[in-house]
Amino acid sequence: MSEVTRKYAYFPGCVALGACRELYMSTGALTPALGIELIELKRAACCGSGTFKEDSQLLEDAVNARNIALAEELNLPLLTHCSTCQGVIGHVDERLKGCQQTDPAYVEQINGLLTKEGCSPYRGSTEVKHLLWALVADYGLEAIEAKVTRQLTGLKCAAFYGCYLLRAQTHMPYDNPNHPESMENVFRAVGAEPIYYRGRTQCCGWPISSYATTQSFQMAGMHIQEAIAAGADCMVTPCPLCHLNLDSRQPEVEKVIARKLGLPVLHLPQLVALALGISPKQLGLDKHVVSTKPVLQKLGL
Repeated sequence: MSEVTRKYAYFPGCVALGACRELYMSTGALTPALGIELIELKRAACCGSGTFKEDSQLLEDAVNARNIALAEELNLPLLTHCSTCQGVIGHVDERLKGCQQTDPAYVEQINGLLTKEGCSPYRGSTEVKHLLWALVADYGLEAIEAKVTRQLTGLKCAAFYGCYLLRAQTHMPYDNPNHPESMENVFRAVGAEPIYYRGRTQCCGWPISSYATTQSFQMAGMHIQEAIAAGADCMVTPCPLCHLNLDSRQPEVEKVIARKLGLPVLHLPQLVALALGISPKQLGLDKHVVSTKPVLQKLGL
């Protein structure tokens, strides 16, 4: 039987196109290996990462209604590999679908703004889906396991879900927001061992890093120390902003907590792609601030 090609309207987000280019690289390497086709939304705008609504809820809704409408033009679900983008755009989609029933005038107001800018109106006809949910719910764990050519046996992975992915939306059909297992199930599918620790569903500290830097780094340091104490070889996150605080700023975190850490932090698609036999170089594993060499050495790479 031939494989079913899954197709998505791809919203890469700002961070993956800039500070975490390795996330863009690894998603671009993983998806074709799974027979997943991504159509990148080149005209999409930054979701605002939750800051637009501090000035105007209408601004956040209008910008992200436009992003969703771009996917609706293609009659495809909108796929993101950023938990923050998922939280913001998914929440806007959820709210506007509700407004279509309870406050249609508000949706008409937003669509008036979109039409004025030459954009298609928001219809509420598609879904906003994180790459993790696409892997677990659409592709399936058994199908992923069948694609594995390099078992990640012996690698102990600590998931760091963060907060936006789990709790930004009211309706969470793919996992339990308080006791998630989807990432751990992916780890098992590729032969790795899940490591559980207290902070895996908590905030990484990134949202307060601009005005409470010390407290932000203390939060990140606490989570990393807990993962190390639980025996993790690496952290794995579905959020590039979490990655920035946990990986890119780990040397600064070490100074704040006065303790050496050195725990590698992988993006979710990097881990899965490694198990599919894709080369570390192609996945940008040489671009991290905290060296990923201990992970690769443990896998014999």
